[in-house]
Amino acid sequence: MAIPSSNQLSRYTDTYTTFSGSDIVCVFGGQTVGTLAGITWSITREKAPIYTMGSPNPRSFSRGKRGIAGSLIFTTFDRPALYAMLLRSFNNNDDSVKYYTRTSNVMPGAPGVAAGRGMTPYQYQTTDIAKEFPYYADQIPPFDVTITFANEYGQAAMRSIYGLEMLNEGSGASMDDVVIEETMTYVARDVGPMYATSQPRNDSIGDNSFEGFGEGIIPDIIIP
Repeated sequence: MAIPSSNQLSRYTDTYTTFSGSDIVCVFGGQTVGTLAGITWSITREKAPIYTMGSPNPRSFSRGKRGIAGSLIFTTFDRPALYAMLLRSFNNNDDSVKYYTRTSNVMPGAPGVAAGRGMTPYQYQTTDIAKEFPYYADQIPPFDVTITFANEYGQAAMRSIYGLEMLNEGSGASMDDVVIEETMTYVARDVGPMYATSQPRNDSIGDNSFEGFGEGIIPDIIIP
């Protein structure tokens, strides 16, 4: 069996630079989210035509505000979508994911709060401010999302979404559903461009190993 030469292999490694959904890993605030099934983003901006007397056509266009928004789709297993990220922060007592609220808004069952369902009972309500862990998606402080791409030919790329703020979340179950999904919408401050990243490789004849593939770029997948 003839061993393919380096030139023959380069036809594929230099040409097959596309990615599919199975080549993508997302990191939310430093925590890999393995249940993410889809992510979308859109960028819109206000642009209005400027008219002057004597011409039905616009003379120019003014540029206004820009909005960045999108959605997240998670596959639900036996726990909420962002459970691993929040649990890791809770166990490490990470203050960066906490939010400030009135003690009457703290989830029942939290430390220092009377047990029960619904809002905190009246006799336990105070005007004090508490620093607690979020239990709704919209309570999570802003975080960055890093999307990394890597295919079987050694091609890699990445893109980032900065200052992502959760807005809405929703889910459901039906007899017609094979899987249960959880959907969230968000707004963000900025979306970085997608750019290719170089990967050190060993393409010597007879050696098809990829040295350092994704090292320091592609994190381990953790399914929460």
